[in-house]
Amino acid sequence: MTTRTWENLQIPAAGTYVLDAAHTRVGFLVKHMMVSKVRGHFGEFAGTVTIAENPLDSSAEITIKAESITTGAPDRDNHLRGDDFLGADKFPDLTFRSTRVLGHSGDEFTLAGDLTIRDVTKPVELTVEYGGAGTNPWGQTLWGFSLTGEIDREEFGLTWNQALETGGVLVGKKIKIEIEGEANPAA
Repeated sequence: MTTRTWENLQIPAAGTYVLDAAHTRVGFLVKHMMVSKVRGHFGEFAGTVTIAENPLDSSAEITIKAESITTGAPDRDNHLRGDDFLGADKFPDLTFRSTRVLGHSGDEFTLAGDLTIRDVTKPVELTVEYGGAGTNPWGQTLWGFSLTGEIDREEFGLTWNQALETGGVLVGKKIKIEIEGEANPAA
């Protein structure tokens, strides 16, 4: 793999890279009943990252299949796919397209972009931690990253909830985005 040094980081060469689905997890976390957290992920997605000569001019995009949501509970997953939440039949894709890199400190970058859920598009800021670059035992080049952010699901039309007798609600408003991934050069 061709890498280069940029501000004391060993980063990939400029070019387009695709997310490695076998080594990427597109996940989320939300509060349940005000006391615990439920984690889930999407099993089907495709994305690219274009690393620019000046890394601060880089861009990224991902398309996630709403139908592929999994939390480990089939009844809950079916509810999340339905009209109360993602409406996967009418809105099959969730998308993110970066608009710019806002800056960085060491290996941590702030990425601005547009997130679309249920045909509602809102600007979001995500934190990207660059994990490094390498070559696997089969000679395939790769680089890794962690991405986190938080959104208010109600801003995207995901407003279903249920009040609890003890106060509070069944599903939290804030959703934490957690993506761990690897990317390989596009063919």
